[in-house]
Amino acid sequence: MKAGGGRIALDLRRTSAGFTLAALAALACATGYAQTKAVADALPSSRDALFGDAAGAEPGESAKLSGFYEFTPAYTYADPKHWSRAVSRLALDGRGELGSGVKWKLGARFDVDPVYMGSDFYLQDVKQNQRATAIWRENYVDFDAGGWDFRLGAQNIVWGDVVGLFFADVVSARDLRDFLLPSFDVIRIPQWAARAEYSKGDSHVELVWIPVQTFDNIGKPGSDFYPAPLPSPTPAAVAAAFQNPDKPSQTLENSSYGVRANTLVGGWDVAAFYYRSFSTSPTFYRELTGAAAQPFVFQPRYDRIWQAGATFNKDFGSMVLHGEAVYANGQNFGTLNPAAVDGVVARPTVDWIASLDLPFSEVDGRMNFQVFQRIYLDGGDEAVAIKSGNFGVSAFVSAKITGAFEPQLLWIQTFGGGGSLVRPRLNWYPVKNTTVGVGVDIFTGPGDGYFGRYNNRDRVYGEVRYTF
Repeated sequence: MKAGGGRIALDLRRTSAGFTLAALAALACATGYAQTKAVADALPSSRDALFGDAAGAEPGESAKLSGFYEFTPAYTYADPKHWSRAVSRLALDGRGELGSGVKWKLGARFDVDPVYMGSDFYLQDVKQNQRATAIWRENYVDFDAGGWDFRLGAQNIVWGDVVGLFFADVVSARDLRDFLLPSFDVIRIPQWAARAEYSKGDSHVELVWIPVQTFDNIGKPGSDFYPAPLPSPTPAAVAAAFQNPDKPSQTLENSSYGVRANTLVGGWDVAAFYYRSFSTSPTFYRELTGAAAQPFVFQPRYDRIWQAGATFNKDFGSMVLHGEAVYANGQNFGTLNPAAVDGVVARPTVDWIASLDLPFSEVDGRMNFQVFQRIYLDGGDEAVAIKSGNFGVSAFVSAKITGAFEPQLLWIQTFGGGGSLVRPRLNWYPVKNTTVGVGVDIFTGPGDGYFGRYNNRDRVYGEVRYTF
């Protein structure tokens, strides 16, 4: 094992049950400084994602079916070695028009993974959670009225523009059972929302209301990428200390809402937003049980928060500069302080990122460089269990060396304790609409770091995807 993860696993095995739970409480912080996507997909602008030709049907067509099939095996080569994935995934999207400017889209995804049907490595709850899954994709109708454009239903709401990281992209929920290693269209879980946009000249305003919020899927304790850094494999007694997430009641006062406005000023696309919601990722609260054998358990809950932020985009010839900053208030974090009430501390945060995208002029490819930081206010990060580091940098490089082969490298590095994620990958395009890829996911850093908590989850993987 690597040093950080090895120390945590060793401590958990050596200590008594009570001290083990205390150590887990200190490390059970579920919210990171910035959610990291698996690949550096360029995010579409909010306007294009919301009110482009959303239905996508050709003129005169009443309906169109599209989607993809994907097979992704993965083998964790860090000790203890084991097969960790062999998922077959089918995504289907139907779209079309009803006439009078009304467009619709219906989508679903189905995952089946035989690793979680027969493996003895994982606990039964983990196998039941990950061996077969049905997930909705976008399901909505688009229409316009009174100069406004509307979208009603399950939809992806993208407010961020940077590559490879989530900062201002605060609305959507995510499927985090494989951390953020799968592709963008697999990670994202749409919100059931009512959405409206009004445009005039170079400016537009966007209103969002989510009556019943959707939250991140964090899986079950004992899975490879559960937010709390548990030993691998996880003993059943340790997993039993972690409860199922406690979701807010479905009432009108618990609904989420936001507004975003943007305009062009001297060639700069600038935007500002406000969003009131529950955090999509839970915080782990420590609850006393009164039982000597298990004195407390950890209850994932969703904090009521508000976020305000701004973004900018500017092109300089072929280069594109992005920037985002977000202030969040109301979020609690797991803490190392055993005297903290409920095992958490409240910390307002400021997240910012600057990103530069550079295309290659000689070949089909691009480079992206980013600098980012999370700042903890009202007490700093000393008491926060999962460390994000003082600041971080990332680099993504992709280029087709021939018409059929495309090497890629994504490297995200934090300084000051967060660790790093390195993802080399080679894509092969043998025939039209088909991608065959092979890659490695490498986590480094201390066991209480945002990336380092998974530093014994290093794996090699393959991917075959056919898009239709």
